[in-house]
Amino acid sequence: MSIGPGTAALLALAGVGAGITGSTAGLASLVSYPALLAIGLPPVTANVTNTVALIGSSIGSVSGSRVELRGQGRDIRRWIGLSVLGGGCGAALLLTTPPGIFSRLVPYLVAAASVLLLASPALRAIRAGRPATAHRGLLVPVGLFFTCLYGGYFGAAAGVMILAMLLFATDKPLPSANALKNLLLGVANAVAAVGFMVFSDVRWAAAIPLGIGCIVGGRLGPGIVRRVPPTLMRVAIAIAGFALAVKLALD
Repeated sequence: MSIGPGTAALLALAGVGAGITGSTAGLASLVSYPALLAIGLPPVTANVTNTVALIGSSIGSVSGSRVELRGQGRDIRRWIGLSVLGGGCGAALLLTTPPGIFSRLVPYLVAAASVLLLASPALRAIRAGRPATAHRGLLVPVGLFFTCLYGGYFGAAAGVMILAMLLFATDKPLPSANALKNLLLGVANAVAAVGFMVFSDVRWAAAIPLGIGCIVGGRLGPGIVRRVPPTLMRVAIAIAGFALAVKLALD
C-alpha cells in the first residue's frame, strides 16, 4: 500500500491527536483507528496497524512521565509481567478468533470504567481510615491482566479501564496513576505489536507517519495532566469514555 504526502501528513496529525488523547485519557484509538479506516484499510488490518503505530504514543508518554514514575518501581516490577502476558494473549486472540468476539461486551466495560472513574473520590473516602490492602489483593493483578488482554486484542478505552482501577484500588494521585497506566498499557501494546509484525499484515506506509505523530502527542500529554486540575481531568476522561461506549454500542 502506498499513500501520498497529503494522506501521510493527515495521518501524522491524527497521530498527534491520538498521542495526546492516549497519554491523558487512555483513548488513543478513538482518534487513530478511525483515521486508518478513513484511508481505506479493512478493520482487522487497521487494528493491527493501529497497535503498531501506538508504540509511538507509549514512547512519548512514558518519556514525558519520568517525574511521575519515580518511586513506583516496586509496582512496576510487580505488574509489568502481567502486562506482557495480557498483551500477548490479546494479540493471539485477535489472530486466531473471528473478528468482533468482544464487541458486545466492550461498550459496557467502557461505561463501567467511566462510572468507576467518576466515583473514585467517593470510593476512596469510604476506604479512608481502613488498611489500604486493595492493591495488595487480586483486584489490580486480575483486572490488569484482562484489561491488557483486551488492549492487545483491540484496546479502545483500555487506558480508561486501567486508570479507573488504579485510582480505585491504590492511593496514587491521578498524575502518578496516569503515568503508571501509560507504562503498563504501553508494554502490553508493544508485545501485541511485535506479534502483529511477525504474524499479520501491518501497513507500514500508514503506521510510520501515524506513529511519528503519536510520539509527539504522547510527549505532550503528561504536561497537560500536570497542569489540568485532577477533578476536571477525571470528569473529561469519563465523559469521553461514555461517548465512546455509546458509539461502540451503536456500531
